[in-house]
Amino acid sequence: MPFPKTNTTLYFIFFTVLVLIMTGCSKSTTLQTVFQKQTPYEAYAASLRNAKLLNTALGSKWLGASEEAMLQAQQIVLPYKETGFFAAESPRAAAYQLEAKQGEKLVINLQANTNEPTTLFVDLFSLTPDGTLKHLAFADTATNKLVFEVEEDQTYLLRLQPELLRNVQYTLAITVQPTLAFPVPGRSSRNISSVWGDPRDAGSRRHEGVDIFAPRGTPVIASSAGYISQVNTTLRGGKVVWLTDPGRRHSLYYAHLDEQLVTTGQRVEVGDTIGLVGNTGNAGTTAPHLHFGVYRYGRGAANPYHYLHQPPTKLPNVTANLAHLGEWVRIATKQANIKQLPTSKSVLKSSLPRHTPLQVLSATASWYRVALPDGTQGYIASSITQQVTKPIKQKTLAKPEQLLTEARPNAIAKESLTAGTVIAVLANYNNYSLVRNKKGDMGWLYQPES
Repeated sequence: MPFPKTNTTLYFIFFTVLVLIMTGCSKSTTLQTVFQKQTPYEAYAASLRNAKLLNTALGSKWLGASEEAMLQAQQIVLPYKETGFFAAESPRAAAYQLEAKQGEKLVINLQANTNEPTTLFVDLFSLTPDGTLKHLAFADTATNKLVFEVEEDQTYLLRLQPELLRNVQYTLAITVQPTLAFPVPGRSSRNISSVWGDPRDAGSRRHEGVDIFAPRGTPVIASSAGYISQVNTTLRGGKVVWLTDPGRRHSLYYAHLDEQLVTTGQRVEVGDTIGLVGNTGNAGTTAPHLHFGVYRYGRGAANPYHYLHQPPTKLPNVTANLAHLGEWVRIATKQANIKQLPTSKSVLKSSLPRHTPLQVLSATASWYRVALPDGTQGYIASSITQQVTKPIKQKTLAKPEQLLTEARPNAIAKESLTAGTVIAVLANYNNYSLVRNKKGDMGWLYQPES
């Protein structure tokens, strides 16, 4: 979509912001930032605070937008891709709620399309069942890329927010990859036969790993870089190799090998051959296979499946019309459903009548993520929306009215309209109408039911 030019007033404000930030960042503040290891978002917020700009309406709205986005985080299912728009004149953030499994690797890429240099802040948080948020990681503001290895089955929140006074069209892509290389080249999780938790020894114990079947003598490789901590033979595992990965604080266990090709203390890299598939130990009556386990320091065995499984990574194409990003549209059909997720099978959030106004925040596949005038967000099929350029009707005001900036009580009036003024009614929401005057300015009229 074409970017609206930031008006002269906004440029002046932004220039003032920069001057105040620069004069407010003393040497002691710089040292404080270094020693406190602030995230880019925190450092930027601190610079605004030091320049007394968070006390202004614009600064306060920027900070509040972050908090509001986290409270209204949109649920998504991975892989996920969307294109959205942040408008300079209206500070906003976007947040996404997703589920991830221990052993998965989240790969988050953000591309920005803007007319001027812009910093986008990308932060990842964990969300506990009691609602506690913990900051985990942030993207490099130079590359806008974040790779995060998941250590807990948990709910996560991802937040995006640009710096003040920037028009930004962005494309967000999130995919999932396995943390570890598959230990048997040419095989995949489809070749796993016996899984984590299967009963063993008549149910007296549980399987603490996965079994990957392959012909005898098939090479077995290091799934991560590290060093060989043990090479020995046991009654249960037969010929085994332990690979320790200090960076991830876990050890990898390879059992039932036909042959061990490494020595204790040896340094290995991902892909180095450490042994050959066999059926030694208590696997003598089964076909050759590799028993593979993951043991975390101080926490014992972990399910290796998501460390190895490669889920679908193909991202859906965004086919919704991007020309409407950041704009108001309205429902074109008699009734339309707002969904929790961008799929027809998703939970229904609400049903809305024809001509309800919706602000388009982003697009994913053939869906729009939209906000109602009261701020409620959800997804709607883009095909059942239409532009608000053509009026529903023309209306002549019977008495003086205020053209409001928002559809809510106590909203600021942007213009006083006299009796006899002709306005174009574009959409209706509760007791408010989205209208356009003869100058082309849009706003809201309070229209209580008579």
